[in-house]
Amino acid sequence: MGLLVQKFGGTSVADVERIQAVAQRIAASREQGHDLVIVVSAMGHTTDELNGLARAISADPPRRELDMLLATGEQVSIALLAMALHALGVAAVSMTGPQVGIVTESAHGRARILEVRTDRLRRLLDDGQVVVVAGFQGTSSGAGGTPEITTLGRGGSDTSAVALAAALGADACEIYTDVPGVLTTDPRKVSDAQLMESVSCDEMLELASLGAAVLHPRAVEIARNYGVPLVVRSSWSDAPGTRLTSGSARPIGSEGLELGRPVDGAQLEENQAVLALAHVPDRPGVAAALFEALGKAGLNVDLIVQATHEGNSNDIAFTLASNQLDTAITVCRDLLAALGADGAQLSHQAGMAKLSISGAGIMGRPGVAARLFDSLSRLGINLRLIATSEVKVSCLVEGHQGAKALRAAASAFELTEQQLRQAPPACSPSSAAVCGVALDRDQVQVAVRGVPDQPGAAAAICRALADAGISLDAIVQSERTHGLAPALSRDMGFILKRDDRPGAERALAPVLASWPGARFEQGAAIARVSAVGAGMACTAGTAARMFRSLAAAGINIELIATSEIRTSCVVAEADGIRALQAVHGAFGLGGSTQHEAEGTEAPQTEAGGGSPLRPCPPASGAAP
Repeated sequence: MGLLVQKFGGTSVADVERIQAVAQRIAASREQGHDLVIVVSAMGHTTDELNGLARAISADPPRRELDMLLATGEQVSIALLAMALHALGVAAVSMTGPQVGIVTESAHGRARILEVRTDRLRRLLDDGQVVVVAGFQGTSSGAGGTPEITTLGRGGSDTSAVALAAALGADACEIYTDVPGVLTTDPRKVSDAQLMESVSCDEMLELASLGAAVLHPRAVEIARNYGVPLVVRSSWSDAPGTRLTSGSARPIGSEGLELGRPVDGAQLEENQAVLALAHVPDRPGVAAALFEALGKAGLNVDLIVQATHEGNSNDIAFTLASNQLDTAITVCRDLLAALGADGAQLSHQAGMAKLSISGAGIMGRPGVAARLFDSLSRLGINLRLIATSEVKVSCLVEGHQGAKALRAAASAFELTEQQLRQAPPACSPSSAAVCGVALDRDQVQVAVRGVPDQPGAAAAICRALADAGISLDAIVQSERTHGLAPALSRDMGFILKRDDRPGAERALAPVLASWPGARFEQGAAIARVSAVGAGMACTAGTAARMFRSLAAAGINIELIATSEIRTSCVVAEADGIRALQAVHGAFGLGGSTQHEAEGTEAPQTEAGGGSPLRPCPPASGAAP
């Protein structure tokens, strides 16, 4: 049989009885002939309790001492589980992260893994031992080369398990949790959420970055980057769970296991056009009516951006092939007339090109977008439109600058010719248009008003935030301009973590001070609902269906940001759960759930707060 890495979360080892049940499951796998490396989290809420003790002593405990404290939680779990295995007659040995050879950066509380030194692990496996490893922790070389205990951050046991599987070349990594697998959405908010049989790593990265906590995004990044076969299963049943699909196994480079190049491809799509509607009425149903009309005309819309607005009007921009522009103009004019939008403005431009970079966890690494924008601004390339997601950043540039922009991206991220593409990627019509829906209420919407409409402005903003360690979950550049040429300005909207808002304002203050009239502004409380699916680009009318479902529920859309496999809408915070339920229902993702069939309560999650996920159902027909 093969080598398996199995990870058990905190609720799976919450007490003695559960530890003994996990030991029996491991013993059964051992009897099947598998070599086993077992990764476990701290018992139950131990990490939270240790954090509470630390905060009772100090409001701001030293990060080094906090790592020393938190790392003890997993040591209790591994020792007890090893004892339980011995009681069943299974040879087992417990090991901490440092003992097993997990080497990390010297960043306490959020360290990334550099390498796994597997010599000791392999010797123990060759001796027939089951190796029980403490997740969430490793060791780094501190000052003077002295070893220091480090922790990987919330959800770090997932990361430990997949990193070990990658380093060992394991046949599979199995994540055992208290949910039956990846669900279409959070079953605590949508009672008929369904289990997915499979989901791609790119889809899972989007969902995980949007708050779905059944898997930590860093663990999914490792699985994607190194082709680790990954399965999410229930600790309480023998059901197969959800399989994550990725490419073939790849070797670990010299940059570090988690510090490999975050961008692994760039693409240029030429002959694009942008069409922008400014000052359209700000009310439910306008976006739905627009994209339904475009769909009925047989037009294939690509990127969609609805920007921050002032007063009672919105701006909506979208891209499509240049040869479809004339038809799109007619559709938009007819719609504006039907809406009675006398003050609306329609603008358009053909001969554009869309540059995209792709990779794992792009938006989780603050410097990536800044590096792209820096490289373009140095060549005098201005950005007409920006669209971002967890696995891709796209920007629209003048067509005659497209080839130069692609070369700039290749140079900035050290991409080979094989990693460059000058045509749209092959679409997979067999993939579901939408396989999961996520709700994130831990976000704030901010705007930077009065950004100069010139090369380098977006780069300056993103660089300032990156230098402060602040990641942006979405960037939306308004099509509406202010002032007169050559002193035109635009507004830019951002979605970022709630806790990062004060730091973002401080980081941007010096930049804005250099631009006359520029200012930082926080929007109203928001929730973000997102639909994710690999077949979205192949399925006409997906965005229109999402927008219509929100309009039918009387929910107004404040901001829209799309990529090839994700459409996100920002709505008022009070409307968040209703928006999630409406979008989930619109794509027919509901049904009788696995956890209901088993007679259990709605599951919790083990990777931190957020929404569990499910497997992708077959693609359903889309509205035009």
